Amino acid sequence: MIHEVKVPSVGESIAEGLISKWNVAEGDYVEKGQELFDLDTDKATTEVPATESGVISLLVEEGAEVKVGSVVARIDTDAKAPAKSAPEKEKPAEAAPAAEKKPEPKQEEHDAEAGAHDTKVRASSVARKIAEEQGLDLSTIQGTGPQGRITREDVEGRIANAHKANESEAEPVQPAAGSDGDFTRVKMSMIRRRIAERLVEAQHTAAMLTTFNDVDMGAVMDLRKAYKESFKEKYGVGLGFMSFFTRAAAVALQDFPRVNSMIDGNEIITWNRQHIGIAVSTDKGLVVPVLRDAGNMTFPEIEKAVAAFAGKAREGRIELADMQGGTFTITNGGVFGSMLSTPILNPPQSAILGMHRIEERPVARNGQVVIRPMMYLALSYDHRMVDGREAVQFLVRIKQLIEDPARLLLGV
Repeated sequence: MIHEVKVPSVGESIAEGLISKWNVAEGDYVEKGQELFDLDTDKATTEVPATESGVISLLVEEGAEVKVGSVVARIDTDAKAPAKSAPEKEKPAEAAPAAEKKPEPKQEEHDAEAGAHDTKVRASSVARKIAEEQGLDLSTIQGTGPQGRITREDVEGRIANAHKANESEAEPVQPAAGSDGDFTRVKMSMIRRRIAERLVEAQHTAAMLTTFNDVDMGAVMDLRKAYKESFKEKYGVGLGFMSFFTRAAAVALQDFPRVNSMIDGNEIITWNRQHIGIAVSTDKGLVVPVLRDAGNMTFPEIEKAVAAFAGKAREGRIELADMQGGTFTITNGGVFGSMLSTPILNPPQSAILGMHRIEERPVARNGQVVIRPMMYLALSYDHRMVDGREAVQFLVRIKQLIEDPARLLLGV
């Protein structure tokens, strides 16, 4: 029986996507539940599994744009494993393990040749992604998953064993598609296209303005230094700056609800809860997972959620549901060294807070010039919705809460 593999629906508003990676090759025998391909949409990347077992025939190439519901492959459920696996069966039972346990130097000698066949190695998309980022050759890693499939743990184990440097040195550099020596041309990912559309939309549809302030990070840094060890010991997660800013933003949004609003036609929608998006950078672009009802989240809950989202983003596992329903966004360019910027709105939201790097600067305190750890804050907002006075007061409120974090506990 021939089973058709169709592009699944991954969201109500998503009608098309791009096959960013086939995780199987033509003629492979696939198991039910095995990841077939990565579907790259304008929201997220989704791993599409097989719903039947059999020999697969690919109908579209990697990088092809496809519609939801279109047939991209067929699985012959009556077929057996391909004959190419027969030579392995002729070898003694001990031969396969012995080949896999070759000394590392011999593996490295053949990295250049093996790299050309890397796409046929059985590996999860997450394992491929991590290996690609670290410059590892998947053909030199022994898989522990079903049918010898390489898992995330296998790749991370290789990195932990300090073989990353040797592997990356041996990895051949392949010329990118579309390169003629002077430039490289690659197709934009669906996520990058959507980011471009939304940023232009924000510039064209909103009366965007940015107000700035600076904040003394000394109190938060002292608090973090004093309690970070006990915090991590008790909750199993580090205490970062994002939880302070998230809590401060949630309080400020309660005090200035217009900043937590949006325009819908000729009406204004004001949200009663604070669903705060945290911008996370990935190799495919910026994604904004949402902390729902952040105003009622504790510091440990915020830190755990942010860490979980960051991990999912790095591994390409962010889901559409993770990024829906945000009412306000925080972006931290400081982690990349940014001193000052004007963040662009995340439509249809009315405001976005930009954090920047902490830098020691001379400031006046009680008539004396002192050196303090200072950070510039930027609030971009839709002037159609938020007046300048509200925007400035909103940012001042965050400044007050960060410079005197006891206010976050006392609610004053």
